[in-house]
This record gives sequence, C-alpha cells and structure tokens, in this order.
Amino acid sequence: MSASTTNIHEDSLVEYGFNRVIITITAVLCALLEIVDTTIVNVALNDMRGSLGATLTDVAWVITAYAIANVIVIPMTSWLSQQFGRRNYFAASIIIFTSASFLCGNASGIWELIIFRFIQGLGGGALLVTSQTIITESYPVAKRGMAQAIYGMGVIVGPTLGPPLGGYLVDTYSWPYIFYINIPIGIIATLLTLRYVKSPKYGEKMSANQVDWYGIITLAGFIGSLQYVLEHGQQDDWFNDGTIVTLSVISFFSLFFFIWRQLTYEFPIVNLKVLKDTNLRVGTILSFIMGFGLYGSTFIIPIYTQSILGWTATDAGLLLIPSSLMTAFMMPIIGQLLQRGVPQKYLVAIGFLMFFFFTFWMYNIMTPDTGEEFMYWPLIIRGLGLGLLFVPITTLSLSTLKGKSIGEGAAFTGMMRQLGGSFGIAIITTFIARFSQEHRVNLIGNIDATKVQVQDRISQLQHGFMAKGFSSNEALDKAHKIIDLSITKQSTVLAYMDIFLFLGILFLICIPIILLIKNNKNKVNISEAMH
Repeated sequence: MSASTTNIHEDSLVEYGFNRVIITITAVLCALLEIVDTTIVNVALNDMRGSLGATLTDVAWVITAYAIANVIVIPMTSWLSQQFGRRNYFAASIIIFTSASFLCGNASGIWELIIFRFIQGLGGGALLVTSQTIITESYPVAKRGMAQAIYGMGVIVGPTLGPPLGGYLVDTYSWPYIFYINIPIGIIATLLTLRYVKSPKYGEKMSANQVDWYGIITLAGFIGSLQYVLEHGQQDDWFNDGTIVTLSVISFFSLFFFIWRQLTYEFPIVNLKVLKDTNLRVGTILSFIMGFGLYGSTFIIPIYTQSILGWTATDAGLLLIPSSLMTAFMMPIIGQLLQRGVPQKYLVAIGFLMFFFFTFWMYNIMTPDTGEEFMYWPLIIRGLGLGLLFVPITTLSLSTLKGKSIGEGAAFTGMMRQLGGSFGIAIITTFIARFSQEHRVNLIGNIDATKVQVQDRISQLQHGFMAKGFSSNEALDKAHKIIDLSITKQSTVLAYMDIFLFLGILFLICIPIILLIKNNKNKVNISEAMH
C-alpha cells in the first residue's frame, strides 16, 4: 500500500462533532470496563473464597487468569483488527467480555470462575488497545495530545475506581454483582460501536494456513509461565520447587522462539519491527515502569489500610479517590501543554520525580496507626505525577508512527503497561513476604526477656487478661500472643516502607532514560533492526 493511500485511509477515520463525542465516550467506557475489572476483584477475594470453598492460592488465580489472558491478546489486537475489521473485532470483544461477566457471576465453583475470568480477559485485553487506537485515529493529528488525555483519564482513574466500587457492591449486595455491573454497560457499548465506529482498510486478510499459530502458542507459553513463576515463586520456595524450575525454562525458551518467529515469519502475529522506532522503544520501557508504579501502589495501599489499620474495603478504596481526581484534573491541562509544543521529555521527567516524592513521603509516614489525614497529600502528589506521565508517554510512543503502525505501537505500550502492573503486583507480593520475615527476625532478636520494660509490658497485659477472668497461665499465654502480633504488625509495616522506597528509587533511576527521547522534529530514520 502506498503512503498516499495510507494517509487517505487515516484521514477518512477522523470524525467531527456529535459522532466524535459518541466514539470517544464509547471507547473510554470500554477501556474503563477492562481496567476496573483488573482491580475490582481484589476486595471480593475473601467473599469468593468463602462462598466457593477455595484456598487463597486458588482464589489468586481469579486475578492471574485475567492478567494472563490480557497480556496474550493485547499484542495480537492489531492483527486481529486487520483480519476481522476493527469495528467487528471491537464489538465482538465487548460481547465476549460482557457474556463472560455474566458467566463469572453465575459460577458455582472456583475453577469454573477462573475459566470464565480467562475468557473475560481475552475480550477485555482487546478493549484497552483498540479503544486507544480508535480515539487516536478519530482526532486530527494536531489534537491527538488532547485525545490521549481523554483516554488517559479512563486508564488512570480505572484502577482506582475498582476497589471502592467493588467494596460497595460486595458490602451492599454480594460478590457476583461486581461482574453483573458490566452487563448493561457492555450492551450499550456494543450498540454504539456497531453504529458509529468505522474500520480502516489495511491490506488483505490472511488464510488460516498463513496464521502465525506458533507465534500465538509461544507468546502464551512465555506470559503464562512467567506469571505463574512470579505469583507462586515465594510460597513454593523458588528454584527448589520442580514446577517453578520447569516453568522458568519454558518461559525462557518460549520468549526466545517467539522473538525468532516474529522476526523471520512472513506474517508475524506481532510486528516487532515497529520497535525500530526509537520513540516507541523508549515509550514501551517507560509504560512498563509506569504500570509497575500505578498498579503496584493501587495494590499496596488498600492492603496496608485494611490489614494494618483495620479499615473496610470501601474506606480503603475511597482513600484513592482524591489521587484519581487530581489525575483527571491534570489530563486536559497536559493535553493543552502538549498542543502548545511543550516537549514530552520534560513533562515525563517531572512526572517521574513527582512519583518519587510520593513514594518517599509514604515511606516516612507509614506506622501501625497512621491516620487518613497523613496520606491525603502524598496521594495528591501521586495523582499529579501520574497525570504528567500517562499522556506524554503515550503521545511520545505513537508520535512518529503512521497508518497501521499506530495500532501496533499502541499494542506494545498497552501490553507493557499491563505487564508492568501484573509483574509489579507479583514482585511486590513476593518482597512483602520476604521483607516481613527478615524484619520479624530482627525485631524478635531485639526483644530481651530480661529487660525491665519487656517484663513490665508482659505483666501489664497478663494482669489485664486476669481481670477479665482468665487464669494466670492463660493470661500469660495471651500476653505473649499480643506481643507476637504487634511484632508481626510492625514487621509488615517495615516491609511496606521498604517497597515504597524501592519503587521511588526505580522511578528516580529512570529519569536518565528520558534523555534518549528524540524530539518529533528531529526524528531520524533508524536503520538498525532488532536482532
């Protein structure tokens, strides 16, 4: 296809007036559906475990299955759009997602729920990237910064909306309603898609024997195996466990053969050659780190407030709302700044610095009884930082791409953001377990039973229990348990502090990477291929 033909197709997708408003609302709504569902489940896990008779390890797969399906399908979305037409593929994805939501709500066993969550993830992964591409191509080039800002509001606010909405639905109704809420929205989105969304015409469709089945299998093998290793490594003692070793080997070779296949096959499922673009390469790295910070902090704050401070799921979720509102407030401002020519690299650098300030602030204020008022301002800074990151990183990544490369580029940034999130949560979970144990050992080592302060504290607790009618021995036993619980609590808080510090250092280290970003006007034709 000639460049002029590509431009005609690209221009023909630009919408104006009412049609553009409807397309934007539909795309943001679908992106929001997908992202809210990555976090809404977190607050319902205990209820699911109780009603379905599942173990904690089993119920964790409700999150993992969705994440794996997401990451498998995201890189394939551009190719699938080409095969079936973007409008048809987008509508089919919404229908799959909505139908699977209904089946999840009606699941009678844990593994039935996990299978339906996987199917839901296959539909949901497509929604994220295709929404981004639809919005990007519906706006003229000059207004794409603003388009990404509108889309970004959904993507950033989504993970934060999940916990309070899920908490409310679980507390008020029951856990199936976190899935049922998707159904009316999905039906409306399907009808709007079929009526208003247009499909570009890029190239010919492939026959079944041209489909890169080996690429699909190796990608699924890599993502699925690696996710399992990260999720279960800590509890299964890492490489001392045969399953972990086997899946690590499968993950490594699957990645190797996947890259080799995509670079040598005539019709690759994922066009890795688009990564020749320097801006896109840097953008994918930054998207991964942003996903790590966004989903990691959204995961750890509710855990800290619920398990340490004793908050309800709803209260824990509501704490994140000011941060989201700040991000939403920042999005149009950032969009305007980009339109006026402010370089993306400066905005991204400030965003990373803001996120570092947030993590360092949290590191300093965390205690076993920190009040809500102390966390308010750090979370505002977090919202400000994420607002400065999302749009500039996305526009930067896609800024020098044209035609169907925009869709392929969006697939990479979307995949890397989700990968950063799912890997981040898995890694954070591992480190919490490890650091908690280390701090516990150190704290126990510092408690000397011969010290007067320790003896007085135990005696005080013992007398307190004896006053409630317990015998001397029972009261002493309970006093020791109270001391043990306070040590566990303190060691967990110290572990959370470590996580925030490491997150902050990661963001700080990344600021030099931003120097690799090329300004759009200085775009150079990169000759070296990815080998």
